[in-house]
Amino acid sequence: MSKKVYFIGIGGIGVSALAQYYLQNKWQVFGSDLVGSEITDSLKKLGAKIFIGENSKNIKKDIEKIIISPAIKEQNQELKKARELKIPVQTYPEALGDLSRENFTIAISGAHGKSTTTAMTALVLIEAGFDPTVVVGTKLKEFGNSNFRIGKSKYLVIEACEYEDSFLNYLPKIGVITNIDKEHLDYFKNLKGVISSFQKFVEKIGKNGTLVLNKDDENLKKLKILDIEKFGFSLKQKEAKKLRQILKVLGDYNIQNALAALTIARVLKIPDEISFRALSKFQGTWRRFEIEEKSYQGKKFTYISDYAHHPNKIKAMLKGAREKYPDKKIWCVFQPHQYQRTYFLFKDFVDVLQKAPVDKLILVPIYSVFGRETAAIKKQVDSAKLARKIREKTAKNKVFYKNSIEKAADYIKANLKGGEIIIAMGAGDIYGLKKLV
Repeated sequence: MSKKVYFIGIGGIGVSALAQYYLQNKWQVFGSDLVGSEITDSLKKLGAKIFIGENSKNIKKDIEKIIISPAIKEQNQELKKARELKIPVQTYPEALGDLSRENFTIAISGAHGKSTTTAMTALVLIEAGFDPTVVVGTKLKEFGNSNFRIGKSKYLVIEACEYEDSFLNYLPKIGVITNIDKEHLDYFKNLKGVISSFQKFVEKIGKNGTLVLNKDDENLKKLKILDIEKFGFSLKQKEAKKLRQILKVLGDYNIQNALAALTIARVLKIPDEISFRALSKFQGTWRRFEIEEKSYQGKKFTYISDYAHHPNKIKAMLKGAREKYPDKKIWCVFQPHQYQRTYFLFKDFVDVLQKAPVDKLILVPIYSVFGRETAAIKKQVDSAKLARKIREKTAKNKVFYKNSIEKAADYIKANLKGGEIIIAMGAGDIYGLKKLV
């Protein structure tokens, strides 16, 4: 009889990838999440038994191990039952950490660009015949619209998130840092705390590992790097010019992501010819500048879905959009992600969105992240307040607040002339706008 594993929070983008790893290795996979989603539906099709909602009766004595999302708290009824039954419990980062010690692991970290760089690196390794196993925080067309790929080799490519020091559970042979930014301040408090965490990540790699760094990032220059073999990449490299010509994805940030993948390939002695070929085929990742042509009542428009939710990523993304569509009307519907992030980076959001190169900016309510919010902060910040502040230094007919995604869709349909670029931006459920327009 095959072993049983139970995932609490199985619908998470990282946790679901790990669930697929266990399915591929012939475990019986069970799991629960608060709501059903595309991800839980796809796991069901692969053979996982999914429960919607939290119920201690789901936890049986014959379960070998429990793996929990980092968002799960001790008061969770299923986790309490697991503790009572003395079933071994690991967090997702701890379980992925075990895999990292068993394989030749390439861990890709950074405030921005982790998912895309992980995807690009994986595709280069596949093209070169390395046949890696891949755990990535987004869905890839090349993986059949999945966030996981099983390989038959010793190579493991993982996206390594810094939140709650998760990436310190991993033991990579190659560690990558795309950039460092003020992010996850509900945990790190300030930029100094973020840098300190990345410093520990560097030290985890040690003398036997290799570090790949973005030489253009100012915050990365604050790290102390001693006896580690290191390789840098920069937009100033001549390779950046070639990548600009061959990549299907837009923006300098994607050139940097591709340079990181190219540098990793060079560490592994993969010829540049193979790397460039793989990178030229890359179709982009889920909700990263995904373009679709649509129409409403005969009025044609371009719809773009993008995951940007941090001020610096929003700035870069909208700059790329304006460069691609210099003469078009651009409307951006933005859903802030997490009350904590909106509160701690409020001034940065105001500054970036006041200067945004768009014709209309529509804000919808903040997407609340389960297990990451506090009642005190939820009282202090909301999207309406953010919209009012942005409007102070912009034209009044440019910035709007709508109290639901449905209302934003109604506004778009009522005012559409045809030829507009409609951008749905954010890391929450703003992607649902697509079905409404």
